Amino acid sequence: MKDNTLYYGDNLHILREHIKDESVDLIYLDPPFNSKTDYNILYKEPSGEPSKAQITAFEDTWHWGEDAAITFQEIINSAPPNVVEMMLAFKKFIGLNDVMAYLTMMCIRLIELKRVLKNSGSIYLHCDPTASHYLKILMDTIFGKKTFRNEIVWHYTGWNKIMEDHFERRHDIILFYTKSDKPSFNSYAIPWKDKAEYVKVRKQKIRTDEIGKEYVLSDKGSGKRVERYLEDALLYGKPVDDVWEIDKLTSSAKERLGYPTQKPEALLERIINASSVEGDVVLDPFCGCGTTIAVSQRLKRNWIGIDVTHLAINLIKLRMNDMFNIKPKNDYMVIGEPEDIDGAMELASQNRYQFQWWSISLIEHARPHQEKKKGSDTGIDGYLYFDGDKKAIIQVKSGGVSVKDIRDLGHVIDREGAEIGIFITLEEPTSPMKKEALQKGFYKSELYKKDYLKIQILTTKDLLNGKKPDTPPIVSSYKKAPVVNLTDNAELDL
Repeated sequence: MKDNTLYYGDNLHILREHIKDESVDLIYLDPPFNSKTDYNILYKEPSGEPSKAQITAFEDTWHWGEDAAITFQEIINSAPPNVVEMMLAFKKFIGLNDVMAYLTMMCIRLIELKRVLKNSGSIYLHCDPTASHYLKILMDTIFGKKTFRNEIVWHYTGWNKIMEDHFERRHDIILFYTKSDKPSFNSYAIPWKDKAEYVKVRKQKIRTDEIGKEYVLSDKGSGKRVERYLEDALLYGKPVDDVWEIDKLTSSAKERLGYPTQKPEALLERIINASSVEGDVVLDPFCGCGTTIAVSQRLKRNWIGIDVTHLAINLIKLRMNDMFNIKPKNDYMVIGEPEDIDGAMELASQNRYQFQWWSISLIEHARPHQEKKKGSDTGIDGYLYFDGDKKAIIQVKSGGVSVKDIRDLGHVIDREGAEIGIFITLEEPTSPMKKEALQKGFYKSELYKKDYLKIQILTTKDLLNGKKPDTPPIVSSYKKAPVVNLTDNAELDL
C-alpha cells in the first residue's frame, strides 16, 4: 500500500496542497479543544499538566489572535453564504475569545474536509461534550442538516466519584455526518452469546413448532410480530445503536502504548467497518498516536494521516513497524520531513522542539524523553533501550556546541546510570569534543562480549546518510512507552 501516506504539517495546508477533491471515503477526526486540559498531545507531565513542548504546536492555532482573525476574514470572503452567516452569528454571540478561535479554525478545515470527501463518504467528528453543541451547529451548516446521521455517545466505565455539583462525566460525543443522502454504510449487529442471553435480554418466550424447532415471535415493526426460528434470531444478533459501550484503555490493556491520549482500537474498528470497505481511503487529519492509521492498516483500508508534530509522526512510524513490520519509503510515504541538511537547518530555525523530535526519529526505535517538570531541562531529549533494560541517553543540539556539552552529557550519563550517551549535533563537532568523548571510555556488553563507546557523537548529516549509533541490538521503544497514572479529571483523549 505505497499510496498510504503520513504528512507532517498544518492539516489545512496539507488538505489544500495534497488531497484531491472527492478522493476520501471516510474521515475520522478528534481535534484538540482549547480548554486547559484538552490539548491533543501524546505526553503529559507526571504532575498531570500538558507537556509544555507540545503545547507550542497548538498555542497559535487555538487562541484568538492574528492567525484566527485572518482565517475568520478568509471565511467571510470565500465561504458559502450560509456558513458566513453562521460564523458572524457565532462571533456576535461568543465574542472574540478562544472558543471563537477554535470554531474559526475548525470551520475552515471542515470546509476542506467536505471538499475531499467522496459523495458516498462519511465523516465522524469526535468531540468533548463541552464543545459538541457548537460543532453540531457548525456541521449542520457546512454539511447540511439532512446529512446528519447520529450523535453517537461513547460511554465508558470507570471509578465514579461523588461529585460536589454535578454527576460524574463518563462519555464523549461523536458526530456522524455524510456527504450525501446515499452514503456507503454497513450496519451490523453484535452476536448473541447464547440462547440464555437472548431470552434474558429480549424477554421472549421460546416456542416449538410442529416439527420440534424452537422459534420466537420477533418484532417486525409497526406493532407487528413475525415468527422467527431461534437459530435465525441468534444469528441476526443485537443491532448496534448510537450508544457505544466501549471501555477506555486501562494501564494493563494489551494494546496500550502507555500514552494517556490513546483511544481503543475497538472504537475506530467500529467506525471504519461501518463506513468503509476494504480498499477505501480513510483520512485522519489529527492523527496523533495513530490509532486510526493502525486500525485502517489492519482492516486493509488505504489511509492518510496528518499531524502537526514530528513527535506524532515518529510514534506512528514506530507503531507501524512494530505492529505490521512496515517501514516508510518502502511501504508507505512520509511527506513534510526534512530530507537534507538545508531542510534540517530550516526546521531548526523554525522550532527547536520539532527539530529535536525529528532528529530523534532518525534513530530507529528511539523515543523522546518526557520532562519531569514543566519547562525543566534534565539534559535528556530521548532514550534508546538495549541489552534488556540497558539504555542510551540521547541529546540533540541545533547550534552553538562545544566541549562543555560533551562533559555535561557525561555527567547526565553518570547521574542517570545510563550505559551510553548519544550526542546529535547539526554542526560539525570540534576536535576537543571528540577527544572529550573518547575519554569517557567504553561500555562493555556482557551479553554480546563487545565494547561500545560510552559517548558517541553523530551529526545530522551522518544520520541522513544512514549512519547509526553503535549499540547492542535495540529494544522497540514502541513497547516501552511510559505509563503515566492520571486522575480521571486529568485524562486526555486522542
